[in-house]
Amino acid sequence: MTIKVGMIGAGAIADDHCSTINRYSGAAMVAVAEINPERRDALKKKYSIPKAYERWQDLVADPDLDAVVIALPNMLHAPVSLAAIRAGKHVLLDKPFALNYAEARRVVDTARRSRKVLMLGMNQRYLKDQQILKALVERGELGEIYHAKAYWYRRMGAPKFGTWFVNKKLSGGGCMLDIGVHNLDLVLYLIDNWDPVSVSGKVYGKFGHRGIGEGGWGKSDRNAKLKFDVEDFATALIKFKNEATLDLNISWVIHQEQAVRNNVELYGTEAGASLVPLKLFRPAKRAGEYEVVVPQNVKVPRLRENRQFNWLDAILGKDKPLCSMEQSLVVQRILDAIYASSAGGREVRFR
Repeated sequence: MTIKVGMIGAGAIADDHCSTINRYSGAAMVAVAEINPERRDALKKKYSIPKAYERWQDLVADPDLDAVVIALPNMLHAPVSLAAIRAGKHVLLDKPFALNYAEARRVVDTARRSRKVLMLGMNQRYLKDQQILKALVERGELGEIYHAKAYWYRRMGAPKFGTWFVNKKLSGGGCMLDIGVHNLDLVLYLIDNWDPVSVSGKVYGKFGHRGIGEGGWGKSDRNAKLKFDVEDFATALIKFKNEATLDLNISWVIHQEQAVRNNVELYGTEAGASLVPLKLFRPAKRAGEYEVVVPQNVKVPRLRENRQFNWLDAILGKDKPLCSMEQSLVVQRILDAIYASSAGGREVRFR
């Protein structure tokens, strides 16, 4: 059986999806939908894709397709996913899930009723060091993890100005929905804690609206009418039922020495850990001494190569999605709470 896949959207991330899916034995990229003719034709030619559509609706309606990858502006994530699932397609969706939890919940419920594989493509989970750290946590090397810190600071790294990325109506938010979702999802996955009880958050727009900090990511067409009206810095404190906490800080634009700082730090009762670079910090066996350890020869129970292969394996019944629908709903719920907390100036509690 060959899984016939359609690519919806021919932006910057589409190359990764198309090249990876075409490497999978048992799948092929056979259609692309993109409103921009140049991007559509370029992707079609590069990956020898037989079919091309201007409208995503026409691709979704194609009865020959088994599955679709969705890489569109955030406002389209939920409606296009719903349409694809209702048309009998499996879905791999780029982050973030949706503009809000209610939208995401509808997509999940529809996928369950239709028995289709719906998966968020949270690519950070699949990286080797991340999977090694996950294995160390699972075997108890850190003990009880009571606090985590995650940050992704870009000094001048906002997406292209005048595109959907920086417009709230089309994107739903700025740096937190763009790159913050990666760090949030990754920490929850590493510590396997999906039971938040409260969120205190604050988002700031200090640079983008003044035309400062463009990094140039994205192939989307510029539109002078699309104003920068999202956050370029966001911070949040998430508390969990077991009294663990997560300190999350994300920026597209911020004054700092380095161009980029990105890390996850875990603090446990037996050891601490840093992801970038991967290290453990713990008391040495000899009394009074302390050691910094670079993990070596760590056995990872199930090393998954990438999000696309995991999704295709799940469609064929060979594996389960590493990123479950319920986990993605928790992430969306926390994201909603960060913005609600910032707007209301108060802590948002879930129970």
